[in-house]
Amino acid sequence: MTAVLGISAFYHDSAAALLLDGELIAAAQEERFTRKKHDAGFPLHAIEYVLQEGGLTLDAVDQIAFYDKPFLKFERLLETYVGNAPRGFGSFRVAIPVWIKEKLFQKSLLVKELNQIVKSPDYRDKLMFAEHHVSHAASAFYSSPFEEAVVLTLDGVGEWATTTVAIGRGKELEMMREIHFPHSLGLLYSAVTYYTGFRVNSGEYKVMGLAPYGEPRFKDLFFEKIVDLKADGSFRLNQEYFNYMTGLTMTNQKFSDLFERDVREPESQMLDQFHMDMAASVQAVTEEIVLTMVRHLAEEYEIPNLCMAGGVALNCVANGKILRDGAFKNLWVQPAAGDAGGALGAAQAAWHLELGQERVVDPNARDGMKGAYLGPSFEQPDIESRLTAAGARFETLEEADMIERAAGSLAAGEAVGWFNGRMEFGPRALGGRSILGDPRSQTMQKTLNLKVKFRESFRPFAPSVLREGVNDWFDLDADSPYMLLVDHVRKDRCKPMTEEEQKLFGIDKLNISRSEIPAITHVDYSARIQTVHKDTNPLYHRLITAFAEKTGCPIVVNTSFNVRGEPIVCTPEDAFRCFMGTDLDLLVVGNSVMRKTDQDPALLEDYKNKYELD
Repeated sequence: MTAVLGISAFYHDSAAALLLDGELIAAAQEERFTRKKHDAGFPLHAIEYVLQEGGLTLDAVDQIAFYDKPFLKFERLLETYVGNAPRGFGSFRVAIPVWIKEKLFQKSLLVKELNQIVKSPDYRDKLMFAEHHVSHAASAFYSSPFEEAVVLTLDGVGEWATTTVAIGRGKELEMMREIHFPHSLGLLYSAVTYYTGFRVNSGEYKVMGLAPYGEPRFKDLFFEKIVDLKADGSFRLNQEYFNYMTGLTMTNQKFSDLFERDVREPESQMLDQFHMDMAASVQAVTEEIVLTMVRHLAEEYEIPNLCMAGGVALNCVANGKILRDGAFKNLWVQPAAGDAGGALGAAQAAWHLELGQERVVDPNARDGMKGAYLGPSFEQPDIESRLTAAGARFETLEEADMIERAAGSLAAGEAVGWFNGRMEFGPRALGGRSILGDPRSQTMQKTLNLKVKFRESFRPFAPSVLREGVNDWFDLDADSPYMLLVDHVRKDRCKPMTEEEQKLFGIDKLNISRSEIPAITHVDYSARIQTVHKDTNPLYHRLITAFAEKTGCPIVVNTSFNVRGEPIVCTPEDAFRCFMGTDLDLLVVGNSVMRKTDQDPALLEDYKNKYELD
């Protein structure tokens, strides 16, 4: 049996993934173990976990694949600084010593770190390095259910590439074309993220969530001054408005002058209509660029299948529009589309492209990701032992009784922490490590945001809906197991807003009941949908089925089990601590169930200020 270990590290969202004879066995992000959001360090704990899941020691691994090529990245850094000198000396002075000391000699650094786990003289010979966007493309195509597909990757920047197109056929993956730094759709979106006062590489999804509150009134200005979009979807960004090439900020004063507003200081001033309109505008620009690109690719290659990865592929609003546009018949997006998924892609590239191994697509599987349930799970005796040590007061029920208790709590309008099965790989909780609520509740969205998640009130929540019932409630009638497609709530489930309600300031619209399921209906009547399938998560499917039997609604509110700034919980202890630091009413871990009111008050924590804000 051949084992390939994939690693991504040293930028953000470090992770590890393990393939055995090409089959994905386990994958996890380092942040889940260290409890440090977007942890960029060497993924020691993630590597130890995936090896344990595969029953291997590190020295028994045959190949170790890293997700990008440091020398190419250093070349881009140097060329950028030299090409813009003397501008950027401050940034150069900060970056270069780190590169010379650590990043430039990454092979030696990786060998040193690997030897900390198990000493072996062979690591240097086992190491392979895949280009960043090859890793993204491999993670998308080789995990997809397609024998043949166009593969589109979009992110901030890898080594040089920011956007790539590849064609996947069988085991082959041929890179066809690239757009290079500094012209980047990911960096454009991050620039507006920075400009509206959110954290780059973390807050982009907040901008996406803010967009429906605004009007895209700056879209034409973006295309007039900043973005030059060609008919084939290729584009260039006018660098006169940006500072990311050589500076320490994303945008410059000329950008602020163009939009007649200074950069919003994070956490300071209130978001107003201007910021909502900026969010709506960059979202509209992103959608137009991506749709132009996708339509041209469909026409050029005449292949019905499209795969996507890279950070921009997490823009589920744009993904929904790609699917509805219909240029491609089928769309599959890698659930760990960001840099964490690069660990998986690097391993798959090593297996198929370097080692030349054939690709087998399982006709009975939805894809090769196993529902993204690829992280640690815990046996019931271990759960009970851990909870007891943490001081939890719980009762352990038969599975059917546990389901009944949890469904009853949800139907009563309570917020439930749900911890069962393997942890998810990627940024979304998919019913393994989730906080759940009743979507019919008018107050649930606000309650979860302010009292449980401690985050901005405008943030929308996602519905988990039984796959067999999705089209009864939403316009979507397709699989969306990874919460990567946005579509609208069906009109017959919606309540149109009055003329007076339409005039309300963006966030005030939150208090208006817009549908039969207001807790997951965004202000534009959309929802980020997760379809729940009996074959990939039977227990979660049973819970929602039990809730539907009580309420007639086959949907629950699903948000990740964490507070703002905290990684998703990994262990039963993490779940109990988060439970005791928030206003969750009920916690289910395995078959163990506990109520907040039964717990020792001395164990209550102040989670509101525990983590650095994201």
